[in-house]
Amino acid sequence: MTLITLVRHGQTDWNLARRIQGTTDIPLNDTGREDARSAAALLAADTHHAVYASPLSRAHETAQIIAAALDLPEPQLSHDMREREFGDGEGLLVAEYLERYADWHVAPEGAETLDTVRDRAMGALDVIARESRRRSAPAAESIIVVTHGGVIRSLLNHASSGTLPREGEPLLNGSAHRFEASPHGLRILEQISL
Repeated sequence: MTLITLVRHGQTDWNLARRIQGTTDIPLNDTGREDARSAAALLAADTHHAVYASPLSRAHETAQIIAAALDLPEPQLSHDMREREFGDGEGLLVAEYLERYADWHVAPEGAETLDTVRDRAMGALDVIARESRRRSAPAAESIIVVTHGGVIRSLLNHASSGTLPREGEPLLNGSAHRFEASPHGLRILEQISL
């Protein structure tokens, strides 16, 4: 068993403007760096062994801030923990996106479906958990994975059989959700509030 804490990256200027980032590589702003420091302070209450991150700079920098604050090694990058590719929807304001496509389940031209995001993220977590079990067997490790709102939503939805996150419930920048990953699947343990 591996404990995995998924952390949403800190705020960017596009988050603030409610603009869809997808895989567009938008950096953290100063508030985002503070989000990362706040997340690290919350995570400091527990012991963690490694940090992984999406390769997008907003997640990678968040992970670097957390790793430094928790005296952990440099984050390892996991390409499949990157945000959903929104294709023609990237760069649109959320209101423009919803006006054009009606809801989040519609995949614009060039976009990934939510099922694709879930499947690649589950594959990435499986690799991370297997690496952890090899390092720590028979003890359990606690791993931090800094990723994106779309990825966390897809994993919450999968692990809760469609009941989480609740309709309209925001996933705040810097928020954290703890899961138990085992060869049998992914189980939600708790949301760690900022």
